[in-house]
Formats: sequence, structure tokens, C-alpha cells
Amino acid sequence: MKPALHYPYDAPPAWGEALEVAEGVLWMRLPLPMKLDHVNVYALDDGDGWTLVDTGMHTPRALRVWETLLAGPLGGKPVRRVVVTHHHPDHMGLAGWFQQRGAELVTTRTAWLFSRMLQLDAQEAPPPEQVTYWQRCGMEPQVLERRRTERPFNFADCVWPMPLGFSRIRQGDALRMGGRNWQVHIGNGHAPEHATFWSMDDDLVLAGDQILSTISSNLGVYATEPEADPVGEWLEACERLATLAREAHFVLGGHKLPFTGLPFRMRQLIDNHHGALERLEAYLDRPKSAGDCFAPLFKRSIGDAEYGLALVEAMAHCQHLYREGRATRTLSETGAWLWQAARG
Repeated sequence: MKPALHYPYDAPPAWGEALEVAEGVLWMRLPLPMKLDHVNVYALDDGDGWTLVDTGMHTPRALRVWETLLAGPLGGKPVRRVVVTHHHPDHMGLAGWFQQRGAELVTTRTAWLFSRMLQLDAQEAPPPEQVTYWQRCGMEPQVLERRRTERPFNFADCVWPMPLGFSRIRQGDALRMGGRNWQVHIGNGHAPEHATFWSMDDDLVLAGDQILSTISSNLGVYATEPEADPVGEWLEACERLATLAREAHFVLGGHKLPFTGLPFRMRQLIDNHHGALERLEAYLDRPKSAGDCFAPLFKRSIGDAEYGLALVEAMAHCQHLYREGRATRTLSETGAWLWQAARG
């Protein structure tokens, strides 16, 4: 029989409700104001209080859901610790809110530094470096012209102010949560120094966005590090984490449904990007910008809501081919990198 993913739960908990997916482990969802309309968060019962894994985004609706959860499924017990898998606002967004209520923040150093830096870097207009980067990507002229003058997305718009101070976790650390001992294994690619947690007492894995069941996490290059290689970092992390995977593992991810069948899923995640790179390499038979490369990478039409994420992911795949010597790049008169397959 062909290996496949299995979903013990065919539906998620409703807003403000929780499902106990293992002894002392509650699965909850927070709403997001975007096409991917939810993030999964987890509460682990420590006896005299709770440890939360991820927090959702700072929105009035998410706060209302949290108030319902705290009074209802969490039974009024205090949240003593918040563990955040990575710095993205749908995961870090309300960590500061819980800190101000007395919780300890536990995360990787890179996740905390990125979050603090981005929160303090609020801007009313895109800086010149950002505009130049959009040009390097080959952003559509009408989109570029609009974004030059509009207020950009600011991390601080959807992340609660973060008090100074956190507790660091790193590769190989052990953490006790919910009556279990967990080992930290670090991923990369989707976010730098992304923490995942593997139970040493049973088969649970808290995977954040490093391992999702039915979608592949966005791998983007950004103006903060325009020469980064997130695709290479993702592939390295997936190959490394795949050595830990067992059929019995029950994976609790940051989006979509929890699942089993982790060895199969890890191979899918790796093969999907190798396949995308091969299609892209074949497509680059003549010079093209990253903005011209959506067709070989995505199996759906890209609308305005997805355009920004698609653009930085296309840039990441072009750049990986370049770093591997499989593509060349030249700068066009409009300021876009033009990529072309190096073979033949």
C-alpha cells in the first residue's frame, strides 16, 4: 500500500473551543485576517498552569477568542509560559500580551531578535532598500508604483508590544511541557532558527510551520537579507529532520490538520521543491525575472492577495539555482535580476 497521510481529526475546533488531542494537550485555533484564515495554537497542562505553543496575531478578534479560551477550556488557570516556534506575527503576535500578564517567553534567539527589530522598525513609507529589492524581483510596474507610495505592512501593526527579555532555546535543548520531556530540533528556510519540539516520552511532534500537512510553507527572500538562500536552508533542514521521522509520530502543525505519516510527508516536502527547481530551470531557457516565473512554481493562479508571497518565493528559487551554479543572473535596465539556466 502506498504510504499516505492520515488525519485523526477531520475537523478543527471552533473558535473559542479546544480539542484534547493527547493527554494534557489542547488544540485551539485563532483567526487570521488573510486568505489562510487560521493559525493552530496548543496549550500544554503543567498542573498549576499552562504552557502555550504559539499565540496568534494581535487583532481584536483574536483577543476575544483568547478571552473565551482562557475562561473556558483553559479553566481560568494561569498561562505561565509561552513558547514561540518562530518570529512570524501569526505565531509571535500575542506573546507580549501574555508576558504582560506574567508569562515567561521562551523562543530561539533569532526569533526574538527578529521580532524585536521588526516591531521597532515601523515605517510610513517603504525605504529605498525595499523599493530596490522589489525592482530586483521584477515586480509588476503597476504594483511597484502603488507600493512606492502606500504605507507598508508593519510588524507592529499586528504584534503586541514585546517587553524586554526572553528565555533562549537552541538545538538539542530539552524542555518539560505538559508532563512530557521534549527535545528541540531547529528548522530553517521558512523562518530562521525555527524551533520544533519532539516528545521523548511518546509520539507527539509540535512542528510550527516547519512541517505542515497539506501546504508547503512559504520560502521567501526579503530585503532584510537579499542574498539569502532559504530554499537551500529548507532542504537541509528537511533532510535532517527526516532522519527523526517515524510512522507513529502525531504531528501538530501551525496550520491545517494534525496528521500521521511523517516519513512520507518529509519526502514530499523535499521532492516538491526539487521538482519546482527542475521545472524552473527548464523554464529559464531565456532571461526572465522572478516575477515572470510564477507559472512553473505554482499550481494555481496568483491573485493580488498572494502576489507578494509568490514574488519572494519565486526569487528564492531563482536564487537557489544561481547559488548552485544552475542559473546565471544579469541586471536589466529596469533594475531587475534576469535569471537564465546555465546549462547548454
